[in-house]
Amino acid sequence: MTQPVCRFCAASLTRVFVDLGMSPPSNAFVTPARAAEPDEFFPLRTYVCGECQLVQLPQFQTPAEIFSEYPYFSSFSSSWLAHVERYAQSVRERFSLDQASLVVELASNDGHLLKFFRDAGIEVLGIEPAANVAAVARSSGVPTLSEFFGRGLAREIVASGRRANLVVANNVLAHVPDLNDFVGGIAELLAPEGVVTFEFPHLARLIEAGEYDTIYHEHFSYFSLVCVLKILAAHELRVFDVEALPTHGGSLRVFAAKMNSQFIETGNVRRIVENERAAGFETGVAYEDFESRVKESKRAFVGFLTDAAARGKRVAGYGAPAKATTLLNYCGVGTDLVAFTADKNPYKQGKLIPGVRIPIYPPEKIFEAKPDYVVIFPWNIRDEITEQMADIRSWGGQFVIPIPEAQVLA
Repeated sequence: MTQPVCRFCAASLTRVFVDLGMSPPSNAFVTPARAAEPDEFFPLRTYVCGECQLVQLPQFQTPAEIFSEYPYFSSFSSSWLAHVERYAQSVRERFSLDQASLVVELASNDGHLLKFFRDAGIEVLGIEPAANVAAVARSSGVPTLSEFFGRGLAREIVASGRRANLVVANNVLAHVPDLNDFVGGIAELLAPEGVVTFEFPHLARLIEAGEYDTIYHEHFSYFSLVCVLKILAAHELRVFDVEALPTHGGSLRVFAAKMNSQFIETGNVRRIVENERAAGFETGVAYEDFESRVKESKRAFVGFLTDAAARGKRVAGYGAPAKATTLLNYCGVGTDLVAFTADKNPYKQGKLIPGVRIPIYPPEKIFEAKPDYVVIFPWNIRDEITEQMADIRSWGGQFVIPIPEAQVLA
């Protein structure tokens, strides 16, 4: 492999942030018919750019290979639906969106967010490259283009006589291999006083909480605010507000507009930038001990599982998110330590987690098997899961959070 270069500034990448070894694509779930066939593995080695400080993975697969069919449907999470409903109401009021407005969502998934704008009489357009997910959105009455977004598509929309008053980019920026084309397209699509909001997992929180399992091949980049400011400014976009969110283990919601727009910068931007600078996100100090902490976390999780097995305890998982593929493959955990996992998504049921080949069943399987421990792989929605699965306590079952160290919940 040739020396990788930064996807934003094109500088050579030489500094490793964390090396998680070889791992299969996170959502390459294996059907029983393919169980005897080998998986495809790629390096899961992240770098820090020495010039712009963007943390990133080299690209091994094209976006079409990863996202043309997608197993994640946002509507399966009740807590996420409540989150986006609050967001929709807030931005409608804050930016006076009405029947004359256009809201465009990038990576709109099954249309769950845009429905809240549509039901308020606002014109919406979803852009979702995964054909299976886009079809679900269209069937529920949300106009959706099944295409990848960039400058080309932005120009087509503008040529049709439409510009966006609001562009929504929730948890998509990390999935974009060509950042400059994507952000440049947003700048072209926005109306003169239009607003774009980004939500993305905050790199500062990932490091602080040891969330290494959120690193996987479809997440090409990992963002601090100081880095996002540089990327947006390069495309004549200016951040005027930012909010810290609890979602996905700790995220930022960034509000941006064109450089000459009327929006006044809030103190939130300066506060988070100053915090990041103090932590060393511009100098590189922030990244120094992360890999050693990741190794400690791995030892703790494997140690918990091997001890449970030695004591004759039965362990299952809940959920088959992308982070489970990273965690289980990096830790080398197979069915000898975690017998199975259960997931609400019918698309995943009956398949196997790639690499480790742990089977995925419907949630009812947990109540049939009655394991002693249930590892919550989507720990970012632990409260939702512990409430839904509270009956495991009837046989003495306990929930376990796997990172940053294995923790049995009371």
